[in-house]
Amino acid sequence: MPFQKSVFVNCPFDADYLPLLRPLLFTIIDLGFAPRIALESLDSGRPRIEKIISLIKESKFAIHDLSRLQARKKNEYFRLNMPFELGIDVGCRLFKGGRWSEKSCLILETERYRYQAAISDISNSDIAVHNDKPEIISAKVRNWLNGQARLRAHGPDRVWRRFNEFMTANYDELTVARGFSDGDAANLPIDELMTEMKAWVGKNPVA
Repeated sequence: MPFQKSVFVNCPFDADYLPLLRPLLFTIIDLGFAPRIALESLDSGRPRIEKIISLIKESKFAIHDLSRLQARKKNEYFRLNMPFELGIDVGCRLFKGGRWSEKSCLILETERYRYQAAISDISNSDIAVHNDKPEIISAKVRNWLNGQARLRAHGPDRVWRRFNEFMTANYDELTVARGFSDGDAANLPIDELMTEMKAWVGKNPVA
C-alpha cells in the first residue's frame, strides 16, 4: 500500500467503539485511502508492538482516538495503548526524517479539553471532538483528510449516506446470499469488513 495513501488507525477495539469504528474506516476508504489497523491481519507469532511500528512507518496519515483515557467504572484501568501509539507516531515524524517528516495526524476525543488532564503536553494541539456519535466522527475524518490531502472530496453528508447504503447492502448480501447469520453479519471481523467496504466502494463510485 502506498505511503501517501495509508492511514494508520489507533483506536479502541471494544464492542462499544464498533459503531464509531465502522464509519471511520468507511470514510477513509470512500475518500480513496487505505486504513491500516492492527486488526487487518492476525499473526499470533509476531509481537503486537512490531506490527504497530510497521503500520506507523508505512502510513503518511494517522488517526488517534483518545476517548478511552478515563476509566468508566471503579477499579477499571484507563487505556494507555492509544496515547502510547500516538507518541510513537509523533516520534516517527520528528526523529526519522525523510518522507516521514511529512506525516500528519488527527487526534479524536469524546469531549473537548478532557484530554488535557491526562496528556498536558498536547494541550495546544487541535483536537477533533466526536461526542461518541458515528455521523460526527465520519464528518471529522472526512474534513481532516480532505484538508490534509487537498482532495476536494464529496461532502460529509454524502459520505454518511453512502456508509448507510453500504451497511444495508452488505447485511443483505451476507445474510441472504452468503449464509451468514444475523450475529455473524453484525460481528464481521474487521479485516473482512474492510474488504467488503473496498469492494462496495469500487462498485459504487461517487457520481
